[in-house]
Amino acid sequence: MDNQRLFLWLGLAIIVWITWRTWVEDYGPEPAARPAAEEAFPDAPTRSDAEAELPALSADGLPALAPEMPAPDPVAIERTIRIVTDVLDVDIALTGGDMVRADLPRYPWRKDQPDVPVRLLSSDLDNRFVFQTGLRRLGDGPEPNHLASFEADRSEYRLEPGQNEMQVILRWQNGDGVRAYKIYTFRRGQYRVDLEQRLVNESPEVWAGAAYLQLQRRHRPPGRSMFAVDSYSFSGPVLYDGRAYSKISVSDIHSTPVTQTLPNGWLAAIQHHFLAAAVPTPGVEARYRASARDNVFTVSAVEPVIQVAPGQTHSFSNRLFVGPKLQSQLRNTAPGLHKTVDYGVLTLLAEPLFWLIDRVHDFVRNWGLAIIVVTMLIKLAFWKLTAMSGRSMAKMRRLQPRLKALQERYKDDRQALSKAMMDLYKREKVNPAAGCLPILIQMPFFFAFYWVLLESVEMRQAPFALWITDLSSRDPFFILPLLMGAAMWFQQRLNPAPPDPVQAKIMQFLPIIFTVFFAFFPAGLVLYWLTNTVLSALQQWRINYVIEREAKT
Repeated sequence: MDNQRLFLWLGLAIIVWITWRTWVEDYGPEPAARPAAEEAFPDAPTRSDAEAELPALSADGLPALAPEMPAPDPVAIERTIRIVTDVLDVDIALTGGDMVRADLPRYPWRKDQPDVPVRLLSSDLDNRFVFQTGLRRLGDGPEPNHLASFEADRSEYRLEPGQNEMQVILRWQNGDGVRAYKIYTFRRGQYRVDLEQRLVNESPEVWAGAAYLQLQRRHRPPGRSMFAVDSYSFSGPVLYDGRAYSKISVSDIHSTPVTQTLPNGWLAAIQHHFLAAAVPTPGVEARYRASARDNVFTVSAVEPVIQVAPGQTHSFSNRLFVGPKLQSQLRNTAPGLHKTVDYGVLTLLAEPLFWLIDRVHDFVRNWGLAIIVVTMLIKLAFWKLTAMSGRSMAKMRRLQPRLKALQERYKDDRQALSKAMMDLYKREKVNPAAGCLPILIQMPFFFAFYWVLLESVEMRQAPFALWITDLSSRDPFFILPLLMGAAMWFQQRLNPAPPDPVQAKIMQFLPIIFTVFFAFFPAGLVLYWLTNTVLSALQQWRINYVIEREAKT
């Protein structure tokens, strides 16, 4: 088997894969038809009943279908308090006592607009994305749900220098001796927010009810474009069942809501690089529901009904997360929450690869240098295997004149030519297929690196050096792709040319073809491929030198 032929087919396969993905994203079939209300949304957004949806309780404490509730008063929603930490700038509405706006000061939308932060939560009609939490009462009577009015002592809370933790307390009472509190705990450097919902029963009757957590968002799928990396990432609701998380299609839950009873689960609304998540009280078996109306999806979790006797207090311990998909913080918030960084089918390879890059980054403090160092470590790990392949390639290169002579001798008899070539390989102890091994080894790492760079928010807008100010986007001047193409051309000159003239011609164009396609890949990925190509070329040059020296002795 001709190793150059396999290399050619692998290269063409990559190009076909990239072209197919691009065609599907740009010209593929449109999503299923949306409901009429969704189609009308861009021209005339209106507040829908779905935006005021309360999870309902049945007699056994499990949520039933949510009733239609009157929409909250927009003026009341505007009554907010502001919380500012070193990483979050949040508004909490006194109607409901929930986070309705969250800006991320450390994450600008664009590299060239550092003063415009990512706004993840918003109560705006066009971009609605809010938490809704509260307590539901079994039976009639007022309850501290996300439509109730809360009070706070101050209109603004700030995490002061030297202060590592801050609590924000909201109060509610019904006048009959039942009081409720929402106690938010914010910590320095953390996007996790602890929420304690505390009920104090000073009435003469038993209070029965349950806590719920809910996320509501107006669905806006990412646009399809070859050059928009977020178009390849899932955006929408997800549920976790304690082992794996499920992505939920918003178009499907318009007609068929999803209902599950899960222990140790969580719910979230995710997008490229960012998410908001809610985690029920650990150890309880909550009932989850995902539905959508008027292009607004709702995911909720209702905990089991509990009873609070007169004179007693009960607390529900919940966790919220609103921010970037920082894997260390996600792991500390809830089991499995780090899986929202979706590396796809190559997760088993991509996760340890990211772990290694992250550890190296702790030392070098530069993601570009970390990519170079990890590439060198990968190359070192497979050094002996690639050296064996390199020796085979070097011997093949020395056999080129003899192979050309065989081609001339048997130019009219391909069967005889194949037999003569195989006999030559056998006498010289050369395995032409050995040169394929490095390529086969590199392909999984190449695609795993692609997803690590695409999905890891740690590398979002990360600078390297000089003109490379964002490793997650393309090289603005295409210098790295050009260097990579030159390195591929140099490496090609060190390897034996294919015996077939047509293949040899195509091989000459591969560096140009790869340069064009890599021009629009993230700069970090091109940096990896450039580093790997340079190291491979240097290794092959050294092997060729050794083989030539051995042949002369």
